[in-house]
Amino acid sequence: MKKVISYIALFVLGFCFLMPFIIMVLGSLKDVEYAQLDPLFWIPDNPTLKNYKYILSDGMFLRWIWNSVVITIIPVFSQMLFCAILGYIFAKKQFIGREFIFWVFMGVIMIPQQLLIIPKYIMFSDFGWINTYWALIVPEIWGIMGVFLVRQFLQGIPNDLEEAAYIDGANDLQVFFKIILPLSVPVIATVGTFSFISNWNDLFQPLIYLTQEKMFPVTLGLASILGKEGNFGIEMAGSAVSFIPTFLIFLFFQRFFTEGIQMSGLK
Repeated sequence: MKKVISYIALFVLGFCFLMPFIIMVLGSLKDVEYAQLDPLFWIPDNPTLKNYKYILSDGMFLRWIWNSVVITIIPVFSQMLFCAILGYIFAKKQFIGREFIFWVFMGVIMIPQQLLIIPKYIMFSDFGWINTYWALIVPEIWGIMGVFLVRQFLQGIPNDLEEAAYIDGANDLQVFFKIILPLSVPVIATVGTFSFISNWNDLFQPLIYLTQEKMFPVTLGLASILGKEGNFGIEMAGSAVSFIPTFLIFLFFQRFFTEGIQMSGLK
């Protein structure tokens, strides 16, 4: 009976989590302009791809997709590299103030980004970065949480591997790229997955730093469509297209993601 109750509860919770995605997909296939009082209005009577054809033929929407790609892909690869390097340094290298510096970094996580948004806006304005990619890319070059995950993961790797490599004549770069980096693939993939999802779905920072429509990422672009047209079907189609990259990234890297989180948490 306990198992039956557990399965029923899990099914209900799973259905609740999936319901918004179901509404998004089915709503995108219905030719409806406004949300209606009927709670099941989003179920299509005659499914159509009209909404998808509309947004994919819109040059501005394709520009928004490109903007999202630019401000997402660059931070993903930079965070994977820099978090791997910094995580290796904090996990395996001994230097004065190592623990203090690391926990100062961790303390920065506790500061809400909303608290820093005005100083950052003033600074970026002085740099001439408003309405440019730089305001969204440079602050995301590396991520503190990614450094933490890599450090925790690498602390579980025996130091004997490095010592053996040094005895064979390897230098620090060779040890990092030929031993540490291949062993760190799961946690680095985890960092990349977190970075991709965070940057692709970010609405807050583009809303502050970008005012020109041609510079909008897809999240801000969809919000502007909702404000201008209020077309439910088009909005759901745009959301579905925007959701596909994050779904594919998580699908392809799910094994590494799960393993990286598990191994980082064991320490």
